[in-house]
Order: sequence, then C-alpha cells, then structure tokens
Amino acid sequence: MERQQVAATADHETVPRDRPPLLSRTWCVCLLALASCLLWGSAIPCIKLGYEFLAIDTADVPSVFLFAGLRFMLAGVIALVAAGIGRRGIPRVPRASWHKVVKLALAQTIVQYAFFYIGVANAPGVRGSIVNGSSTFFAILVAALVFHQERLDARKVVGCIVGFAGVIIANLTGGDLGGSMTVTGEGFILVASVSSAVSAALIHMFAQGDDPVALSGWQFVLGGAVLTVAGLVLGGSLGQVTPQGLGMLSYLACVSGIAYSLWSLLLKHNPTSRVVIYEFSLPVFGVVLSSLLLNEASTIPWQQTALALVLVVAGIIVVNAPRPQKR
Repeated sequence: MERQQVAATADHETVPRDRPPLLSRTWCVCLLALASCLLWGSAIPCIKLGYEFLAIDTADVPSVFLFAGLRFMLAGVIALVAAGIGRRGIPRVPRASWHKVVKLALAQTIVQYAFFYIGVANAPGVRGSIVNGSSTFFAILVAALVFHQERLDARKVVGCIVGFAGVIIANLTGGDLGGSMTVTGEGFILVASVSSAVSAALIHMFAQGDDPVALSGWQFVLGGAVLTVAGLVLGGSLGQVTPQGLGMLSYLACVSGIAYSLWSLLLKHNPTSRVVIYEFSLPVFGVVLSSLLLNEASTIPWQQTALALVLVVAGIIVVNAPRPQKR
C-alpha cells in the first residue's frame, strides 16, 4: 500500500502539468499586443504624411475613402501572401464561412473607417481622441454582455477605468474641450468605436473554426474594395502620385495587414478583454510617434505622458492579473 502511494506521488511529481499554448502565455500576449499597438500608433502620423505626399485634403471625404480603400486592399493582399509562404498557396476561406468575412469587413473596415474619418473631420481633436479611446471599454462590454464570451467582473471594470484615465490624460491639452458635441462628430466616432468592439468579438468567435489570418486578409480585401469603389463613385481622387506617397501607402498597408493578423491570432487564443485592454496604449504611442515623425512639439509635458503611460500599464496589469484559484 505504501509502495503504491509512493509510486503515485512520484508519478504526480514527475509528470509536468499541461502548459498553455504559446499565444496564450502572458509574455507572448503582451509582446504581440504591444507590437500591434505600436504599429497602429505609427499609422496615425504616417496617415498624415500620406495625405501630404499624395496631396489629399483631409476634408475631402471621398478622396480619404479612396486612400483608405487602396490601403486596406493592399493590406489584405500582403497578409494573404505572407500567410501563404510555407504553405501550398494563399489561405482560403470555405464557401460556408464567407458570411463571416462579410460581417468582419462591415464591422472592422467599412463601418468603422467610414464613420471614424467623417467623425474626425467634424470633432475637436481632444474630444475625438477621448471618445475613440473608449473602444477598449466597449469591446469588453460587447464581449461580456452581448456575445456572452466572458464574465464582466469588478477587476475588468476597474482596469478599464484606470486605463481610460490614462487615455484622457494623454489627450488632455485643455485647448478644445469646450463646445457642444455633434452627431456627425463625436457621435460618428462613437459609432466607429462600437463597430470596432463588435469586430473584436466577432473575430474571437469566428476564429475558433476558421483560420484567423485568412479571415482578416479577405475581409481587408473586401472592405477595401467597397471603400475604393465608394471613393471613386463619390468623386474622390489622389491629388498626385509620388514615390514617397506610394511608399507611405505600402507601409500603412503592411501596418494593417501585420498588426490585425497578429491581433486576430491573439483573439483566437485568449479572452477578448485580455487582448483589447492593450489598446489603451495607442494614444500614448500616437503622441510620442507624432512628435518624432512629424517634428511636432507636443503640448503635453513629459510628466503628463509618463503618468498616462503608468495608468495604462496599471489598467493592463489589473485586467490580466491571475485570479486566485478556489480550493
């Protein structure tokens, strides 16, 4: 009897517990999520440079749609070609799953981008950035209350509040917080934020049965094609075509294709809240990279930026903190 107990104990001690998949480990989620947010943060100043190089007026919505459509179509092609390296060919989506591509294209590319850029053109920068920063909170609410993919507990709420405080501080310049909100300004940005939240929940759900990279690549191609056609039909055009403009357009396409593919893989293997909480770092990356790439002297003191970063990191830690296991 004692021998059996010793043998059982030895077996229990020598057999390692199952480790979580690589894409579910904390260090991997942190590294890839922050890399995606860094890429998206670089897109903010690079879009401005792209408008300058291609002579696009930011108030010309059809031309902005055309620029966005070309960018996302190229992003989809890049994502699919890159995923096809080492495979037998470009990843495909089964015919029965194409409704998923359509839904993702509507939520992630068409609705979000159309409403976002119209809203940005009609809303002050600070208020627009703060409203856009709420997309992380919406993503967690949608995943928990609408799709019932996870539970909404006090820890997630506190983490979102702390992280959102960092977003507010990162954008708080005090210059354009006054005035009344408008439907076509802050209202449209709010619609774009909700659309982004819905797309995060959809990719988490759809990726359980299909290749997330294939879904993201084809939805970019479809959504980009719709925006391109809309821009052309409405009279949009590129003011000029230069090597710098084409290079910036190609870089932005790589940003979208790589970042969203990584994001989709993380959403497949992790709860939505564990991934989207890193989006609170976007305003901080945007402020720092805009000052570096555009030579813009930030009106925000470095102490304020540091405090915003601390709050963002604190929010991420609170949401990702392991729960105490119940006996």
